[in-house]
Amino acid sequence: MPAEPLYVALGDSTAVGVGAETGGGEPDRLAGKLRTAYPALKLLNLGQSGATSSDLLESQVPRAFHTRPRLITIGIGINDVGLQVADAAFAVNLEEIVVQLRKLGAPMAIANIPDLALAPAIGGLVPRSIYERRIELFNEHVTATAARHGLTLVDLYAWSRDVLPSRPELFSPDGFHPSALGYDVWAGGMLAPASAVLRESIGASA
Repeated sequence: MPAEPLYVALGDSTAVGVGAETGGGEPDRLAGKLRTAYPALKLLNLGQSGATSSDLLESQVPRAFHTRPRLITIGIGINDVGLQVADAAFAVNLEEIVVQLRKLGAPMAIANIPDLALAPAIGGLVPRSIYERRIELFNEHVTATAARHGLTLVDLYAWSRDVLPSRPELFSPDGFHPSALGYDVWAGGMLAPASAVLRESIGASA
């Protein structure tokens, strides 16, 4: 087992922690939970606020190539949805992201897009049904990519549909990003699949 196993996270503002006053985003909180079992775990969080799949491919993936991770997580797509990126273009970008990252030889977990049509801020901007349908369409590409490459798929969409309608406190005051509590709950949902991926990686290298 490596003395300091590395977790590399790629993503958008939810990786950065926009909306939470303290504690960072989902990767920081997930890493904290993972350190219960892996106290030497290091985190390299490459997430960038506002990142699209193109941004992730162009700037975050090259930085990941300077590392030797034991766990990689990917969370991207909501900015592509909001900026009206064609779903076919998103699918191409996502495929290339995964193809490149697989060269690092580390197991990957990829999260689909939560149903942010449920976010308080969305109702005043676009019809919720239109926003929701685009998220569903993009998530079809995430699911297909995960299946094609044998990635662990974290179904944030199903989780959000179950949890968000009754938990407004999981949103930050901007009505879109998670609150600190929201990120904590999100990271808790990521813990089991991420732990399984990390065990696989460390076991394979032992």
